[in-house]
Formats: sequence, structure tokens, C-alpha cells
Amino acid sequence: MQTVLSIHCPNCGRKAERYYILDSELTRTQCSSCDYLMISCTRTGKVIEAYAPGIQLTKR
Repeated sequence: MQTVLSIHCPNCGRKAERYYILDSELTRTQCSSCDYLMISCTRTGKVIEAYAPGIQLTKR
């Protein structure tokens, strides 16, 4: 089972969707305007997969 919310994209600010996939404990946020994608574990918050065009990768 999954729940879908309409949110603002964290990358471009336009309309995006956040899916809470209860069976696999995943959260998927996606934006069709800028191709943003982030999949994370709902329980731990760890990022499993992410793609955000236009955001630079910084080393810590």
C-alpha cells in the first residue's frame, strides 16, 4: 500500500509528488519538471538513491 502527497520540489520548487510505500518502508520523492528523484528509507532516513540535476556534489 502507498500514500501520495503533492509537495513542492526541494530542487526547483514546482509541484512534485512524495510516495510513502508502506510495504517496503520507502519514501520516493519525484518531480517531473526538473527530473529530481530521491528514494530513502522511511525507518532510518538513509538515502538509497538520489538524482538532482543542477545540484553540485560537495565533499565533506
